[in-house]
Amino acid sequence: MVLRGLKQFHHTLSAIVTMSDSGGSNRRLRDEFGLLPTSDLRQCLVALADESGGVGLLRKLFMYRFEKGNGIAGMTFGNLFMAALTDIVGSQAEAIRKTGKVLRIKGSVIPVTFTDANLYATYENGHTVNEEHLIDEPTHDGKLKITHVSLKPQAEANPDALKVIKQADLIVLGPGDLYTSIIPNLLVSGIADALIHAKGKIVYVLNLMTKFGQTYNFTASDHIHVLEQFIGTSLKAVVVNSDTFPKDALDAYAKCNEAPVVDDLGNEYFSVIRTPLVNESVHEKSSADTLVRSLIRHDSDALSNVLVSLL
Repeated sequence: MVLRGLKQFHHTLSAIVTMSDSGGSNRRLRDEFGLLPTSDLRQCLVALADESGGVGLLRKLFMYRFEKGNGIAGMTFGNLFMAALTDIVGSQAEAIRKTGKVLRIKGSVIPVTFTDANLYATYENGHTVNEEHLIDEPTHDGKLKITHVSLKPQAEANPDALKVIKQADLIVLGPGDLYTSIIPNLLVSGIADALIHAKGKIVYVLNLMTKFGQTYNFTASDHIHVLEQFIGTSLKAVVVNSDTFPKDALDAYAKCNEAPVVDDLGNEYFSVIRTPLVNESVHEKSSADTLVRSLIRHDSDALSNVLVSLL
């Protein structure tokens, strides 16, 4: 949502993407093809894609999810394309670059690491899970708080990720699931330290909703306290939604033990920017998509305007 809005401006964009996803088609890519997960990479590539002419059609093609077919139901064309391209060019890193050229992306998409690592989480009752999708869609009591997270084996940072963090004027964290989309980046060796010493302004886009299994009943300050465990007091600004939500969507979230994140921020060491940020449309996913998706999302244009104003 951030990238789609920011690509309208004339700035150099780099998207650093977590590589610990193990749910849905990513599990099959890891188990059957020996590849690192590509879904988050694909979504960033598509978000940055040129939408004019035939490339706009390619954008839709890369997001197309097969609804039938033995072995491919639930898979996206984009993931299969990148798997095939990896075989052709000989490396996943080169396949990502080539895909970016095919889609004529405005910026670069950078895996945070090329280490094949799994995300581990320990909960307040001592229970530990060892895969990202088990955190994202818990089979245990999702009201339990996470007390510790790690990557095994320890992941080494992609040098390109460290380079763009060092060069960046603005570094945006989120929005995204706190423990499965944002924190996994900070667990990679060198990334948190690079953020702490970065010259660029670090901005956190607060999630709109809590997440059962990760941030049940979390307030805004709870989210920030978790981030501070990794990057200290490096935040310069936090962007908070002040808009209301569609009632039908809130009712659906309530059935999943999820609710809007309560803004309990007061006088902080960082700036707090409160503004309406909710996309009016409620997201509908493909019938072939077996994973839980967010119904309410940030408005790309509103969010990008706020972020650019911080430069």
